[in-house]
Amino acid sequence: MSDVQAKTTAQFRWMVYGLLLATAVGSMIGRLWNVKSALGETPLLSANDRSRWATVRALGDHGTFALDDVIFLDRRQTKRNREWYSIDMVRHRGADGAEHYYSSKPPLPTLMVAAAYWGLRQATGATLAEQPFYVVRCLLALVNIVPLAIYLGLMFCLLERYGRTDWGRLFVAAAAAYGTFLTTFAVTLNNHVWAAVSAAAALYAALAIWCDGRRQWRYFVLAGLCAAFAVVNELPALSFCALLGAALMIRSPVRCVVGFVPAAGLVAAAFFAANYWAHGAWRPPYAHRGDGPRVAAIADDHRQQIEAGEIPAALRQAMADAGIDLSPQAVLQPRWSGEGWMIWDPADQHRWAVSADARSVEVFAWDNWYEYEKSYWLPSHKKGVDLGEPSRLKYAFHVIVGHHGVLSLTPIWLLSVLGAGVWLARGSWPVRQATAGVVLITLVCLAFYLARPLMDRNYGGVACGFRWMFWFAPMWLWVMLGATDAIAARRSWRCVALALLLVSVSSAAYASLNPWSHPWLYQYCEFLGWTP
Repeated sequence: MSDVQAKTTAQFRWMVYGLLLATAVGSMIGRLWNVKSALGETPLLSANDRSRWATVRALGDHGTFALDDVIFLDRRQTKRNREWYSIDMVRHRGADGAEHYYSSKPPLPTLMVAAAYWGLRQATGATLAEQPFYVVRCLLALVNIVPLAIYLGLMFCLLERYGRTDWGRLFVAAAAAYGTFLTTFAVTLNNHVWAAVSAAAALYAALAIWCDGRRQWRYFVLAGLCAAFAVVNELPALSFCALLGAALMIRSPVRCVVGFVPAAGLVAAAFFAANYWAHGAWRPPYAHRGDGPRVAAIADDHRQQIEAGEIPAALRQAMADAGIDLSPQAVLQPRWSGEGWMIWDPADQHRWAVSADARSVEVFAWDNWYEYEKSYWLPSHKKGVDLGEPSRLKYAFHVIVGHHGVLSLTPIWLLSVLGAGVWLARGSWPVRQATAGVVLITLVCLAFYLARPLMDRNYGGVACGFRWMFWFAPMWLWVMLGATDAIAARRSWRCVALALLLVSVSSAAYASLNPWSHPWLYQYCEFLGWTP
């Protein structure tokens, strides 16, 4: 092919990329302007995004991370605001010495949206309380759709750089625009979109360094910032960030230490600082799901007194010796989980966990933020997929090829498996190494998700797919090129690929107005009477 022909075909491809970008963004905007809650009073679609939006509203309107004034309609907290109340909350003692409700989501991304809300409110006077549709739609256009447009642009650049055929490039471009669940989630505030966009930007920078030999500082800084921000939004992306850092250290130790590491460290510092600001603790909320350290203990069997609701005098003394002086108003009562007891002192709003058997009584610092009255996460309150799948084998089946299957709902990823094999066998040495990294990270994270305890084996809750792996989309689309270029000249294989794309686009479109709904395959299993 002559240089003129190559330039002409490249221009044609960019025309198609532009069409895909315009139609994908237009589709997201149209859906965004049409979503509303079940009650119809807000565009908040689920407990997950209500948790985040309630924090944005609390910060923007009340200057606090505490959600009490947003999720309740009265000071006594007896009447919930159904449009803002969420099950994705924790409760713990705040800086004012009283217990408050907080979002269970990492606070840094929400804080960034709250900053945008503050700016919008200053410019227009619109508030989430009075104009929720206007404010939410404006902010989602800014924090979801603009990043996704940038994401598509980055993917198109990667396709041009690493693709070898017109058909292969354009197929992957169409898959990026319509065949994944990322655009489905554009209409709701979530962490998955930001994680995928961050991973795409980090991948773009890292490939420029690893495969193209670029050494400009901006690539190392971009890789560090974006890889770390992917971790902020998806904790298992820590493997991605670590592997990227190690690879760039091999390529250029000085630039990695001076560019990548400080950039990643800046994001990490912001993450922990935001968490401490919100909760007065360095650990994020999801790390507070059990009892804290033991603070006092006494010997002998005191269960009769404890079951009668009495605090043994010896226990009071042991706690006093540990520097904990219980007030006369302190009460001992069963825990809401039904496992053991707790001491609640209304004088200073402190709570302790109590464990007792025939030999001793132990008191622990209260550190289960998910345990409070009427909490959805109590064992007796959870239902549906949130109960967890007891069988690891069954869970693995449904995660991969079952009702929440990565390969059954979006079978275009089968082409990524094939593409990875092609590039590992026939790609250039740097591309082989990068492909091996993608395969390694995929297997590590998949094993992590499958190895989770029972309470976490819930397929990501009520969502249109196995959302915890959505952030892999840019990496899987990149390796897909190996397959689409290989089959570009084979008509029968192209037809198979188009059929896989059709199913994937259908799955993504099925939940386009509310991604917080079960996948069509899960619902079809229910229709057939099969136990999902």
